[in-house]
Amino acid sequence: MRVDIATYLPCTPAVAINHANSPGLMLHIAKPLVTFTAVEPPQFPAMWADGTYRVSMRLFGIIPLGRQAIVISHPPADIFTLRDNGYSALIQTWDHVITIAPSGSGTLYRDQITIKAGLLTPFVWLFAQLLFHHRQRRWRQLASAGFHYGNH
Repeated sequence: MRVDIATYLPCTPAVAINHANSPGLMLHIAKPLVTFTAVEPPQFPAMWADGTYRVSMRLFGIIPLGRQAIVISHPPADIFTLRDNGYSALIQTWDHVITIAPSGSGTLYRDQITIKAGLLTPFVWLFAQLLFHHRQRRWRQLASAGFHYGNH
């Protein structure tokens, strides 16, 4: 199943790209719905580099959601693309592609997620809808406020 959500950000693509490459932004925009703790390596990098990052996740910072592999790559494309081809014990495919492109005087930010989780796929898809609408709302708030979130 797929999730495909886009939003307009009142900032330049260069600013959005800089923040999309920051694990600090991911941590901020997922809160309070989902919190992440770095497992391997034991700390998040300052900026995403291609590679695998293992994390533990909690719903509302309390309920364990298990561990997830975040598998980062920056595929070559005509527009900025950041891919997390992640997985976990319950989710065989969590293929999240972020694209950032110019749009008018701002930026078009898009999340596309392909999910495969066996019988759990419809439930994971529903949760992903909630999570990514939440994330994009937080992106818009941050862009409007000049990206003041204390981690960048």
